[in-house]
Amino acid sequence: MDLFEQLRREHEFGIGTVAGVAAKFGVHRRMVRQALASALPPARYYPQRAKPKLDAVASFIDRVLEEDLRAPRKQRHTARRLHRRLLKEFPGTALAESTVRNHVRERKRAMGLVRRETFVPQSYGPGQEAQVDWYEAWADLGGERTRVQVFAMRSMASGAAFHRAYLHATQQAFLEAHEGAFGYFGGVFRLLRYDNLASAVRKILRGHRREETARFVAFRSHWRFAAEFCTPGEGHEKGGIEGEVGYFRRNHLVPVPEVADLDALNALLLAACRADEARVLDGRSEAVGVAMAAERGHLLRPADEGFDLAEVTFPLVDKQGCVTVKTNAYSVPARAGTRVEARVHPLHVEIWHGGRRIARHERCHSRRQQVLDLEHYLDVLGHKPGALAGSRPLEQWRRAGRWPACHDVLWDRLRARHVSRTAPAPWWQC
Repeated sequence: MDLFEQLRREHEFGIGTVAGVAAKFGVHRRMVRQALASALPPARYYPQRAKPKLDAVASFIDRVLEEDLRAPRKQRHTARRLHRRLLKEFPGTALAESTVRNHVRERKRAMGLVRRETFVPQSYGPGQEAQVDWYEAWADLGGERTRVQVFAMRSMASGAAFHRAYLHATQQAFLEAHEGAFGYFGGVFRLLRYDNLASAVRKILRGHRREETARFVAFRSHWRFAAEFCTPGEGHEKGGIEGEVGYFRRNHLVPVPEVADLDALNALLLAACRADEARVLDGRSEAVGVAMAAERGHLLRPADEGFDLAEVTFPLVDKQGCVTVKTNAYSVPARAGTRVEARVHPLHVEIWHGGRRIARHERCHSRRQQVLDLEHYLDVLGHKPGALAGSRPLEQWRRAGRWPACHDVLWDRLRARHVSRTAPAPWWQC
């Protein structure tokens, strides 16, 4: 564009001849004539190039794409899978993956498989709706790379968001994170929109009807909000939280955070949420935090008391001094056959009996494991001391670092003293 302007000006106010302008700027006379004819350069024409390598396998690619129309939607060929098949089944054809990708894109567009969907922009009143989702992230907890599940709730009016991490996306964590979000926003939204999360939905019925879990219904009733669930596979129905997750992960979880434990990670996430209150979203004139403060007066008033998040069961103590909670066995200092109360929290399990807590364990999320505390077996070991050396509670204490080496030294001395006093005399002294 700039060159055309210089050619036109030189011809009109300078040399004045096509040949002279072409010689001065080092261009062809044809270009000078084009500039004199129009101030806009003509559209470039790219001739169709021959593609001998692609032409040799194009019919195979087209046949595979047509066969994919009858295959399950999630088991169809991608361009990368097609490229790998070509390298394996046509070893003499050295074809770049980008070439295959471009051809697949053109063929899918010609077959009507690439559709651009149009969406209707939405507006939200203050306190009207928030969207909720889980997403995965990685963090270095105590020097170990760990996958965490992060709960996120985003206000659709103000754009503010709350994020909290857990090791597992259990129902107790799901409900506890809700209460943390309500505290962060300063109230309860009238409507929360979800995916079809197992923590809230037992069964998807026809249309928008859902069979919800009993605890989620009780929780929703306690906090007085309404819930709506998206159509399966239609993530755009909660596009606000989808975009928030991508932004938050890129800006606050890159590089992978290095923290001491989960509590430190959640403190970091909360600080990041506070920092995002200074953002000004596209198309808005005020910061997220300002809009969040104005929205607070439109939220539902929080409940006077929190919802009892613990899942309660009443197991029996077995002959190994354990109770079974969600397939895992937890030790308790109680006699076999005693009926106790087990309260399952997001991160720990509490055992109650007679109105007092008698045991507390870190929650195990595996299946059919034993979580044992050596102190719960002291009464039994008092009259069965020989069972200590090979006991599983002692083994778990060793792995957890709760049985230091000095205890082994003391144990060896006690055992040597006991054996020396009680061992029978040799036969030659009898």
